[in-house]
Amino acid sequence: MRTSAQAARPAPPPISGHQDTLDGVRAIAALAVLVFHVASTAGSITNPSGVRWLFNGGQVGVPIFFTLSGLLLYRPWAAAALDGRAAPRTITYLRRRVLRIMPAYWAVIVVFMATAGRDHIGDWVTWASLLTVSHTYLPGPWWDSDLGPAHLGQLWSLVIEVAWYVTLPVTAAVLGWYARRVRTHDVGVRARRLLVGIGVYGALSFPWTALMFVPARNSQMGLWLPRYFAWFAIGMALAVVTVWARLDERRPVAALCRAVSDSWAACWVAAAMLYVVAATPAAGPLSLQTPDAFWTSTLHLIVFGLCAAALVAPVALAPPGQPALGAVLGNPVMRFLGRISYGVFLWQLLIIVSWYEAADRVFRGDVATDLPLMAAASIAAGALSYYLVEWPVRRLTRRRDRSRPAPARAPSS
Repeated sequence: MRTSAQAARPAPPPISGHQDTLDGVRAIAALAVLVFHVASTAGSITNPSGVRWLFNGGQVGVPIFFTLSGLLLYRPWAAAALDGRAAPRTITYLRRRVLRIMPAYWAVIVVFMATAGRDHIGDWVTWASLLTVSHTYLPGPWWDSDLGPAHLGQLWSLVIEVAWYVTLPVTAAVLGWYARRVRTHDVGVRARRLLVGIGVYGALSFPWTALMFVPARNSQMGLWLPRYFAWFAIGMALAVVTVWARLDERRPVAALCRAVSDSWAACWVAAAMLYVVAATPAAGPLSLQTPDAFWTSTLHLIVFGLCAAALVAPVALAPPGQPALGAVLGNPVMRFLGRISYGVFLWQLLIIVSWYEAADRVFRGDVATDLPLMAAASIAAGALSYYLVEWPVRRLTRRRDRSRPAPARAPSS
């Protein structure tokens, strides 16, 4: 029977299972990137008239995606470090990541090489680099930008994601070792040590950013994983806090989580203000043709990261069934867009650039008329990708996982 004190305790945020509201956050990220790509291909962002430069803030979709990855994928390792449960098996984790992201990605690459990239269809180096998600590492590719082929320019961030996926088990092992160096049954002590370790991990992005400009500017280093440790670290820190809130009922961590989630409107107002700052040249040039500088590159990390944190934190820290967030982010439309968000992300630039090239309107478009068409086409492609590729593979993966015996739980420390 629950006592009145227990009933008065705020419910902690969930640390497992599917969260509809996070689907809504994924939808926002995918649509933000879509708007940015339509506006940049149309030439609107660099148009000096009006406030079209605000479209530049659509790049915030990338730190949102990275923050979500840090939250959801690091959370089992955070639980293992704080609760003594068995950590995820590396082989199982990597297999699931491959089956989750690669089939749909390979479909995009095949379609690209058969259409926009057909002039290079016999180039095995291009095939190998694209199929292995390593094309931004090539020293002298045929494409003009460090980001890769124009029709696949958004996939530079997937290269970063894959690098983070691969290194996460090692990163988590190091962080877990550091958290457990102090022998204690106090979960708060281990949680604070984890947060310190994650803080150091995220801070490594800043010396790396400095190295991008010393002794000379090296733009390709900006496409390597260490540059973005800070954005993944935001989600990893949120993962630690959610697990801490659930495991340690003696401390007001759950109350802190509830306070943040109840302040979701204030957090999102802050995110909107940060978005405006992030869209300005203070956080980086409005055009890829304009060289970046150290201070704007540093502000890019900080401002975009804070914007993503202000958007995601109240959702990640909310208790199950938070009504306001559920209405805004967990409604059927946002859940659907969140489910197909990976496909929307994968296909959007191939559709956008191909359409603008076919219409001979590159840098001469109109977002007001072009965006609805590009959004509809990208959402349709994302839906097809989900139902024809992603969902069938996920069903097979789940069926295989159910046929395997469950791993034994490690004893609590």
